[in-house]
Amino acid sequence: MSTMPDIAAAEHELAEIFEDLHAHPEIGFEETRTAGIVAERLRAWGVDEVHTGLGGTGVVGLIRGKGAGNRCVALRADMDALPIEEQSGLSYASQNAGAMHACGHDGHTTMLLGAAKYLAATRDFDGTAMLVFQPAEEGLGGARRMLAEGLFERFPCDEIYGMHNNPMAEPGQLSLIKGPAMAGAQFFDITVRGQGSHAAMPHQSRDALMIAAALVGQVQTVVSRNVPATETCVVSVTQIHSGSAYNVVPGEARLSGTIRYFNDAMRDLTEERIAALCQGAAVAYGVEVEFDSRNIFDVLVNDADLSDAYMEAARDVLGAENVSEKTTPVTGSEDFADMLKVVPGAYCTLGHSGSTPLHNPGFVLGKEILPVGASVLARIVEKRLPLGQ
Repeated sequence: MSTMPDIAAAEHELAEIFEDLHAHPEIGFEETRTAGIVAERLRAWGVDEVHTGLGGTGVVGLIRGKGAGNRCVALRADMDALPIEEQSGLSYASQNAGAMHACGHDGHTTMLLGAAKYLAATRDFDGTAMLVFQPAEEGLGGARRMLAEGLFERFPCDEIYGMHNNPMAEPGQLSLIKGPAMAGAQFFDITVRGQGSHAAMPHQSRDALMIAAALVGQVQTVVSRNVPATETCVVSVTQIHSGSAYNVVPGEARLSGTIRYFNDAMRDLTEERIAALCQGAAVAYGVEVEFDSRNIFDVLVNDADLSDAYMEAARDVLGAENVSEKTTPVTGSEDFADMLKVVPGAYCTLGHSGSTPLHNPGFVLGKEILPVGASVLARIVEKRLPLGQ
């Protein structure tokens, strides 16, 4: 594992930026401080154009290389934190109650800043490097908002690359999956409206909690009894809310959850079966059952040729032995998928020290990843926009 010398020289600075961002996490569309730091650093390092406010708190930077080419390669990082109370014990742990960088977006932002500093100083490429710092990746639609506000109309680019940390991989190990790589996701809510009663006289009720509990088990059999075994689909009920007192049978209950899929037909089938179960419960129990499902993430699809280019650039930094092409897609989701639907590109994961999984209050991102990820991001720009050709 190696890094570009100029980026390695900035390792201490990158660590300071990272620790500051980690200590001051901000939830999606609230990344005002984070965006301000990003814009300030980009301007201080001589980035040619710095645009703020796209997608609410998003930042876009443009760096023009030594060559006069008209091609543009974009790099993207997410900035938002999660609504989690940190339990890492770090000296630079979150100072914001109820918010934590438990997914490593502070590291992603720092890595892209490291690449930006290097590219602005060297400019050893022919064309333009575009830096996209995106808000609200964690299910809040940050990518879609940036796109809706004209990201690629205002700043056209030819290809785009993203990266995510991976605490479950060996440090410095980069992996990429060609084609469909990460699942699409629906979020759903099921609301049962029955009739409440005194808990001592449940025969006077239409018990919404009992009906909702029955639906939990039924909904989670949809995949095993409807989706072919050769397809990948996941249904998880993740929330149930009902009741307000020990002695009251509740008249309303709500279930919430998610569907993960790689095939739109399987998503549609799953939604249809859940809707049918809800209709059946409404008839069987004489209540009203409302099912609402909405798309949050599209399937992330990596362009095959640009995946090869990304891995080639990574090998320059990490060595061939540390770059692998995986074949098994991941059932997690990522809204970079929305950008890849508009502009071709690729998305990879990079391993770092630590064994606590993402979205955990004890998650710790290994800081050794910062100059490594920055080097890979910078190298793909130089490889795709070579000087003198």
